[in-house]
Amino acid sequence: MEVDFGNITVVGFDADDTLWVNETYFRNAEEKFASLLDSYETKNQIDQELFKTEIKNLELYGYGIKGFMLSMIESALDLSNNRISQATITEILNLGKEMLTHPVELLDGVEQVLEALKDKYRLIVLTKGDLLDQERKLEKSGLTQYFHHVEVLSDKKEENYKNLLEHLEIPVEEFLMIGNSLKSDVLPILKIGAQAVHIPFHTTWLHEEVKMEEHNNDHLTLSTISDILKYLK
Repeated sequence: MEVDFGNITVVGFDADDTLWVNETYFRNAEEKFASLLDSYETKNQIDQELFKTEIKNLELYGYGIKGFMLSMIESALDLSNNRISQATITEILNLGKEMLTHPVELLDGVEQVLEALKDKYRLIVLTKGDLLDQERKLEKSGLTQYFHHVEVLSDKKEENYKNLLEHLEIPVEEFLMIGNSLKSDVLPILKIGAQAVHIPFHTTWLHEEVKMEEHNNDHLTLSTISDILKYLK
């Protein structure tokens, strides 16, 4: 695909699964959660119940590990008809705490890309999730010095992006978003008139998947974040 980033002055980066590993830890926790409840239901049913509970609770808890922990506990109570032991509840809480304290694992090429771009563009982070957890991960990542601004959004829809770009006084035609989610990082950006680059991660949360008819080809898809240096000079 032919692209022209000549007007770009500001580059936005998603955080989870764009700068560092995230979804892998959720998948691992889901596997352990299913093992804890295997005496009550099949793994498939446990997975479905947990996902249904997570989606139902998004409006209350938002995105992030803490909401995931609460949804695991609620699902465990439902699946066991409230017979789940206190010891198992403690194990579920520990799953969440392990995720919250897990070392930050940068994806290959991230720091090299940021170093190459930092003096040529204004770099910002636009992520969603729990504020405290995202601030903690950014601090542990060692990447803070590369960014002019960090914004943790409650969601990533057209209105969220429009309001933020207006607040930061960034013209949409000068903005480029880089992220792993078509649903959150690419399609809303294209709809407001900005540009986006999709860098898929090897695993995607079901809620972030996009139906084939929703796909939009007006964006660049790259295999790794390092490939962006071929287009941003």
